[in-house]
Amino acid sequence: MDAPLAGRSAVVTGANQGLGRVIAEHLVRAGASVLVTARGADLLHRTATELRALATRPNQQVLARVADVSKEADCNATAIQAFAELDNPCVLVNNAGVYGPFGLIEDNDWAEWVRAIEINLFGTVLMCRAFLPHMRAANYGKIVNLSGGGATAPLPRISSYAASKAAVVRFTETLAEETRGTGIDVNAVAPGALNTRLMDDLIAAGPEKVGQAFFDKMTKTRDSGGTPLDKGAELSVFLASAASDGISGRLLSAVWDDWANLPAQRDQLATGDIYTLRRITPEDRGGWKKCA
Repeated sequence: MDAPLAGRSAVVTGANQGLGRVIAEHLVRAGASVLVTARGADLLHRTATELRALATRPNQQVLARVADVSKEADCNATAIQAFAELDNPCVLVNNAGVYGPFGLIEDNDWAEWVRAIEINLFGTVLMCRAFLPHMRAANYGKIVNLSGGGATAPLPRISSYAASKAAVVRFTETLAEETRGTGIDVNAVAPGALNTRLMDDLIAAGPEKVGQAFFDKMTKTRDSGGTPLDKGAELSVFLASAASDGISGRLLSAVWDDWANLPAQRDQLATGDIYTLRRITPEDRGGWKKCA
């Protein structure tokens, strides 16, 4: 379908630049009305103006709201506006995020470390809390939480980002269980290594802060162009659409997973632990001898 989200509305946080902006653009192109939020007002309103030019379907809207996802009042006000001004606001994309401080945990500025948790984790939770009562009342909803590499592997010297993104995935899995049977699907997206402002911040910190090996890896990724932002945006559109109904509690890689064909595996996903975070035991690897 050329407009799989026609008749739906979405809210995207951190949508004034980078991946959030590209996700919002793909949602609009797929036919959705969109409310974009971010802290930076000027860039947010310019982004909204550009997105409006892409909204060509009848009654399709693009709204903007300055909001800080770490503030409960802002999240609640965003939900109130979405359900008052948009038709069928059934999609929430929690994209807002920061890397937080770089360096060894004992050297990090504690306030910056906590601030990253407040934005990445608490911001995701607060937005879900604000939207869930409305989704439960409608017996339908789509929640897409942006995760990242920090969720599936250690990220030394970027500990607040790694801890918060792993927590987002476990929160996603837990919320999927809390909403099972309600018509609400909750999933997490790993978009890949992106050439965005966050990548620039990481490289600007230098190898003494993020470690030489990781610095070299990210510099190589940047120079090669990184993962196209369209990959994460396309997966987000899929998870916002009816095609993904019943798929919930999964961490999906926009780059590596064959997510477009997941509907054919819906029954297996509902009863298994594929695309989830789980502990590995020696028995899972054939015992200690084979692990050695």
